[in-house]
Amino acid sequence: MKIFVGNYVLLYHTMNKKWLVKVEEEKKMHTHLGIIDISSLIGLEYGISINTSLNKKIYLIEPTIHDYIMKSERNTQIIYPKDLGYIAIRSGIQNGSKVLEIGTGSGALTTFLASIVKPNGHIFTYDINKEFMKVAKKNLVKAQVDEFVTMTEQDIRQNEYTVPHEFDVAIVDLGDPWTAVEAAYNALKGSGVFLAICPTMNQAEKTSISLKNNHFTDIECVEILIRNIEAREGMTRPSMRMIGHTTYLIFARKIFPFRQEYDNEMN
Repeated sequence: MKIFVGNYVLLYHTMNKKWLVKVEEEKKMHTHLGIIDISSLIGLEYGISINTSLNKKIYLIEPTIHDYIMKSERNTQIIYPKDLGYIAIRSGIQNGSKVLEIGTGSGALTTFLASIVKPNGHIFTYDINKEFMKVAKKNLVKAQVDEFVTMTEQDIRQNEYTVPHEFDVAIVDLGDPWTAVEAAYNALKGSGVFLAICPTMNQAEKTSISLKNNHFTDIECVEILIRNIEAREGMTRPSMRMIGHTTYLIFARKIFPFRQEYDNEMN
């Protein structure tokens, strides 16, 4: 696949030295490895290598959604890939899903969700911080998933605001996620999935209590850990450093506790 003006390329030297850049004419990038002529990438193919002005080899890699997220502009903490994978499978998000996100932040999670629900699904994300949403919009456009996201600046926890109903999944990424449980319940379809991002145990505990008091079941709180392995011939061992705690994830399912009794009376 060839590279054209406007495409993004991951310039890869090593695991710790890589850059995500947009290809433009007459563009050069100055690094400690030497100058990289970005305009010279036009017409080349992903997967090949080029040399910098200091004769350092750089590979041209086509970015994945992981690269867009890890190299995204940010002014808030992002959700790490190790957590994103479990979020996707535990919540059942897929092409066609309708997802409510309360707390856009820098849009890293929004970007990941949009890449899954497209082309038939949609993300409706809400935040009250204009600056956060500006950054999130840039990241969504860069990853080319902005058309699958509707961004709204408002606090949907306030009674005067309403959001569409019958969401498949509601995700809360706020400092006080328990305050959004009621709004999420009202927006979800029956058996819809609730998810809260809770960096601390105190947040997870309060959210769990609120879920139990607001007609949710199947409540699960997990922490995902990941450890890299340094795989080298005759010297393979676990890495001395690992990505430990990033957040707690708390999941639940919406139920109608009195619907069965009501239906029986009507029949």
